[in-house]
Amino acid sequence: MKQLYEKNELTFAIVWIIGYVVLFSVADDVSQSLGVEKIITAPVGVLSALVLFLWIKKQNLSETYGLCLFQGNWKDYLYFTPLLLLMTTNLWNGVAMNVSPEETVLHILSMVCVGFLEEVIFRGLLFKAIYKSNPKQAILISSITFGIGHLVNLLNGADLLPTILQICYASAIGFLFTIIFYKGKSLMPCIITHGIVNSLSVFSVEGTRMWNIVTSAALCAISLGYALWIVKRSRLRQQNAPGAR
Repeated sequence: MKQLYEKNELTFAIVWIIGYVVLFSVADDVSQSLGVEKIITAPVGVLSALVLFLWIKKQNLSETYGLCLFQGNWKDYLYFTPLLLLMTTNLWNGVAMNVSPEETVLHILSMVCVGFLEEVIFRGLLFKAIYKSNPKQAILISSITFGIGHLVNLLNGADLLPTILQICYASAIGFLFTIIFYKGKSLMPCIITHGIVNSLSVFSVEGTRMWNIVTSAALCAISLGYALWIVKRSRLRQQNAPGAR
């Protein structure tokens, strides 16, 4: 991995994206064929997350990819309270035990790993690879790519409308997470929020089509509004900094 990374960071990021999507899709299919949800996906997720985490640590790239403490002013981020709201998304329509206790544990484990992997890959590897040449383009590509990546759900049997809605709000949330990383230099708030959102999906109650549309619109509004707040507060702090003109 080191040789590929040193040769081209963008190619390295793309390889991880493709590998992640293919590996988890196959793992989900195999799990379903065995009749136990996430029975293969969970160990695949743990192994993949460990490989990426240990490689980043070994290469002394933890701060580069945000695996460090948050460096911004918590007040400028509203103390992350909007993230608490996002975390509860999958419980807005009620709570239910949808699968067996064993499958619930496997689902939570795999989703925690997905949260880590997607943040490090899309917000870390991909964003940083493009950031060097064009920061604004890096923010846009990282956000949209993350949203479009959910098209793979169609291959796993998801309906068209829910997938389109997911692409929309995932892009908005991706934009928010990218802004948090860009301004705060840490992926930890994003990893934690992403992992919790994904994990709680196992307890979600399916809503009507209108409910899904309203929920998606709310997620987009919260994410984009919060991101713009962070950008505004960051600019004000820069303008008020000693020596600023």
